[in-house]
Amino acid sequence: MKVSLSWLNDYVTVAMGVDALAHQLTMAGLEVEGVEDRYDYLDTVVVGRISAITPHPNADKLRLCQVQIGGDTLPVVCGAPNAAEGMLAPLALPGSHLPDGTIVAEGAIRGRRSAGMLCSAGELGLGDDRSGLMALAADLKPGTPLNKALGLSDAVLEISITPNRPDCLSIIGIAREVAGFQADTLRRAAIALPAARGRIDKLTSVIIEAPDHCPRYAARLLDEITVGPSPFWLQDRLQSVGLRPINNIVDITNFILMETGQPLHAFDFDHLEEQRIVVRTAHPGERFTTLDGKERQLTPEMLMICDGRKPVAVGGVMGGLNSEIEANTTRVLIESAYFNPASIRKTAKLLGLKTEASHRFERGVDPHGTCYALDRAAQLMTELGSGRLIDGCIDVTHDLPAPATLTLSVAATNRVLGTDLDGETMGRLLQSIEFQVTGPQNETLTVSAPTFRVDVSRPEDLMEEVARRAGYDQIPVTFPAIPPDTRPIPPLVAQRRRIRQLLVGMGFAEIITYSFIGADADRRLRLPEGDPRCRQLAILNPLTEDQAVMRTSLVPGLLETMRHNLARQSRHLKLFEIGKIFISRGNDAQPLESDMLAGLWTGNRTRMGWHTKPEPCDFFDLKGAVEGLLAGLHVTPVRFTQLADDQCAYTCAGATAKILVDGQPIGLIGQLHPQVADTCNLRQTAFIFEMDLPALLQHIPADLKSLPLPRFPATTRDATLIVDKALESGRILDAVQTMNEALVEGVQLFDLFEGRPIPEGRKSLSLRIVYRSPDATLEDGAVNQLHKTITDHLVSRFKADLPV
Repeated sequence: MKVSLSWLNDYVTVAMGVDALAHQLTMAGLEVEGVEDRYDYLDTVVVGRISAITPHPNADKLRLCQVQIGGDTLPVVCGAPNAAEGMLAPLALPGSHLPDGTIVAEGAIRGRRSAGMLCSAGELGLGDDRSGLMALAADLKPGTPLNKALGLSDAVLEISITPNRPDCLSIIGIAREVAGFQADTLRRAAIALPAARGRIDKLTSVIIEAPDHCPRYAARLLDEITVGPSPFWLQDRLQSVGLRPINNIVDITNFILMETGQPLHAFDFDHLEEQRIVVRTAHPGERFTTLDGKERQLTPEMLMICDGRKPVAVGGVMGGLNSEIEANTTRVLIESAYFNPASIRKTAKLLGLKTEASHRFERGVDPHGTCYALDRAAQLMTELGSGRLIDGCIDVTHDLPAPATLTLSVAATNRVLGTDLDGETMGRLLQSIEFQVTGPQNETLTVSAPTFRVDVSRPEDLMEEVARRAGYDQIPVTFPAIPPDTRPIPPLVAQRRRIRQLLVGMGFAEIITYSFIGADADRRLRLPEGDPRCRQLAILNPLTEDQAVMRTSLVPGLLETMRHNLARQSRHLKLFEIGKIFISRGNDAQPLESDMLAGLWTGNRTRMGWHTKPEPCDFFDLKGAVEGLLAGLHVTPVRFTQLADDQCAYTCAGATAKILVDGQPIGLIGQLHPQVADTCNLRQTAFIFEMDLPALLQHIPADLKSLPLPRFPATTRDATLIVDKALESGRILDAVQTMNEALVEGVQLFDLFEGRPIPEGRKSLSLRIVYRSPDATLEDGAVNQLHKTITDHLVSRFKADLPV
């Protein structure tokens, strides 16, 4: 909201500088977002002295003026009839922006150069006289910027008003706050209605058919009105806060709106059929054309202001074309009402129509301030519109909100705020902003909130007012009394943090996706019927169709992130997410929630560099990352075994493995199925792992045991076996480990070969076994004998052949 300092001074004398005022308002909860001087545009308009005038050779009504501005003399073409030699007048230099939108530029007028524009008061927004040049005092110095020469300065404050403070959406509301922290008195305009004639109840009536939407509707009637331009002072007030003057009647309603915060509306009384007002909700299918010329479809919950036959305004939002004030309007009905804030908010949102009126009504105006604003408008309209007031005021009310009366404990207030204020001080602070206070009695205040403070309904609201008025910056800084010891991090939190650290250390990036996915996610993932992940819990009010159900897997989020990045040419991704999934147990029960860990790798194995050729990642790259993660968590023993083809849903059969820890499944890893990739519009191979986080965490040891560093050297032996092609190499490694030979320190696969001379259907696997004794250096004979025993065991168990 914009507030000009000159207008603010009409209601309270501001006794501080603009910067101090902005600080005080901000500390009172009314944040000042910016301050500007509304006369800054006059910096490029200077005092000019007309030193010579000659006729224009190509135009009868134009003259060539030589204008002195300090040490320079500029040629200016001028058509003002009162231009005279020796006269001082405002000269707008090239680049000047005038209030009517004109941008002054140097150019040629009828073949003669003009280096500026001599201006009238109206052109500069300093008056309404446009008949000739603005004559300046003879003692001004040519070349001086006009705002400095005339002492023109009017600061305009841009104030951010929070939704709970509609009382400050007016000049008087801001002035009340200023009067409070200056310990001054708020001045309101005195109202003296002129002599009236006739009786309003003989000419019109008001019927409220929807009192829950409109608890109060007041109206006054004027006749013999003359519609015309507003006087300069009224136009200047509106322009100072960014409003455009229209005509005297409409400008007065806007002036009252900004002055008091009470929206008004003026109807052309002769356009009201049956010359009465009916306040009702819209009929089904009813349409209405608002003042902006747009026809709008109405719904039955929208409040409408109607005459005897048709709607004439959307209540609290905008008037209609069929009853607007026109140049020939002579009779005006003024509306001042209190509407239900929720009703106006819904209507404005449904219509997509945001107005100054709806902005205030939907937050809540003073239900007892309607008649003051109505009388103020009637007084101004009779003065500025040369009209006559019809005697009487129609004021229909239904169950108006009562002002809140609350009890405030002095001790509780000090405890909550951390202050040490006495009851008298608290009462004085509240009274300064028009709260009625009784007490203190027994360290308790009885406080009645003014009707314009619709946000005050409980003692905590009064505590906030005490804090605001005392000054937030005056509350002493204290530190909470906390014990010096710290609590240990919960194991679940610590393990999650460790998982993140390990994956990030391996080059993965963590993502956080919405817990909502599309209802077709199970179909996209090729989940079979009966899979628990098909039991989706629908969202009652989804934001979009793509967020209609709670997710039952983290995979859709990974795939959508991959699609989003591929669309932006980011093709090499290593992603992971830790989050919950939700398995429905029916609409009447809470879903089954489970924590999951999922990751994805697509694109190249390593970053592009001069020393390596780009190679695409594969299953074993991701398997190695998972093995590294589990090793970093000290999870043992880990085994990967092929997942049955009929259990592969969103991964490829033959390229998917179960992840087992101590024989218990904790997840899977595999290549993304091509059908899933096509459905998700992914044109690149991806590999995915997914693990049940609670199942993983239960295998992470709480304590770690250390072994002494080996004192004696190790030795290795290799063994090559020719086995069935379908045999998993992991089984052979497990077989070596399960022999529990004390001298075997480790075993690994280092080569795989298929093709000639290996028989068809067979493959060659080469193992390297590490032997070490903790007590002595091993001798070759003993190692060779043990190695032969192990090899013979493997040949027998897996029907293997040894190479010739």
